[in-house]
Amino acid sequence: MKTYKQVFSELNRAALIPFFVIGDPDFDTSLEIVKAAIDAGADILELGIPFSDPIADGPTIQKADIRAANGGMNMAKALEFIRKVKDYRDVPIGLLMYYNLIYQYGVEKFFTRFHQAGVNSVLVADLSIDDADEIISPARSAGLDTVFMVTPNTDPERIKLIASKTTGFIYTVSLLGVTGSREKLSGRIEGLVGKLKKLCNVPVCVGFGISKPEHAAQVASAGADGVIIGSRIVGLIEDNLGSREKILAEISTFLNEVKSAIKHISSS
Repeated sequence: MKTYKQVFSELNRAALIPFFVIGDPDFDTSLEIVKAAIDAGADILELGIPFSDPIADGPTIQKADIRAANGGMNMAKALEFIRKVKDYRDVPIGLLMYYNLIYQYGVEKFFTRFHQAGVNSVLVADLSIDDADEIISPARSAGLDTVFMVTPNTDPERIKLIASKTTGFIYTVSLLGVTGSREKLSGRIEGLVGKLKKLCNVPVCVGFGISKPEHAAQVASAGADGVIIGSRIVGLIEDNLGSREKILAEISTFLNEVKSAIKHISSS
């Protein structure tokens, strides 16, 4: 199974990391969407399992969770989905989800089964670093990397604590607030990435609010190791629910544009 370390060491640019809710808008379409994203150049996948109360997410991803849940997505089907993705291409997969889903499923069983299916890491959006020991041991025992979040107002000592417990990458939140597309990217990005690179010895990936190729280029130019894009892509699904072909075409076009923008930065 391809690791994060392999991906980041092989690339001479920021990694392209699209986010999707598993099962949005239905199992088969969702699988075709993820395959299309891989074909368009996704280096790493960030996937969400639908949850009833996704407190870190804005309206776009909340609606995707509802669509996926209404389509019958559950833990068993999520495992099947991940296996099918890994059968298609060995791309590292990170899950971004909420602790209640893991707790109800059984913590050790969750990490073991999802790693066996092909998952590299699990980021629990509503679990602070102070409570992270609840998942670090079972995650590492199962063979998973750990990924945690840093925000623009995380102080340096806390950043060091988070980095010390991270083996995958730091998920850097670019702004204060929930996920969602923004017209302009936060002006804090360059300083935030620079600060993190000085304090951490693990890759730094940036998400939240990145919705245009020029945003991705700005993040890559700031020195980020990865660019995470969720709501903009999920919005393309919502906007074209009547046509699977249009969803696939628009996501492929958008991701190709983003990758070109990232590559341009690395070559300039």
